[in-house]
Amino acid sequence: MSAPGSLAGEVAGWGAMPTGAGEFRLRPVRLPADLALLAGWMNDPEIAAFWELAGPAAATERHVRAQIDGDGRSAPCLGLLDGTPMSYWEVYRADLDPLAGYYPARPQDTGVHLLLGPADQRGRGLGATLIAALADRILRERLGCERVVAEPDVRNRRSVRAFERAGFSPAAELDLPGKRAALMIRDRDRAREPDREPDRPDRPDRPDPNRPA
Repeated sequence: MSAPGSLAGEVAGWGAMPTGAGEFRLRPVRLPADLALLAGWMNDPEIAAFWELAGPAAATERHVRAQIDGDGRSAPCLGLLDGTPMSYWEVYRADLDPLAGYYPARPQDTGVHLLLGPADQRGRGLGATLIAALADRILRERLGCERVVAEPDVRNRRSVRAFERAGFSPAAELDLPGKRAALMIRDRDRAREPDREPDRPDRPDRPDPNRPA
């Protein structure tokens, strides 16, 4: 259950986001009900390469539980497309995260991590579509937030490209604990231009609510 005033509480009220791929929405993760699904995704080699949570379900549970039981600055969510769970997201207060020590953070900067779970959802530009929809919704709902940020591993060109297609601009490369990251920023005042070029599979970066990696 979300703590009063937590980011997870905000996200739960954001509602549906219409996209060209279907109706997208975020739902806060429920443990233990969602654990088997999440752990299965984390054991996919393509996902495990960046999230590093392969193995027993307990590893995934610890990662997610740390956020659910934390101070509310990070919201772990399932992404549902037309009602079907197909992705995992972490929406977090980048200005309150250790990440803020590595770039000139602004108040209310909001960060995003994601993975697309089923393999058949990857490789068709869906990541960029959903990232763009969520960035739009964050900037609409969080009026004090002027920027949405992300920090995928620089080796993860598919993820970097998905953020670029979603309207994010590369701002810097950061040496974070465990990875060299591409800092990607979507400004409120930047108009997003549609990009319909076919995409490659979106692969997630490596999030951790306790450190900027």
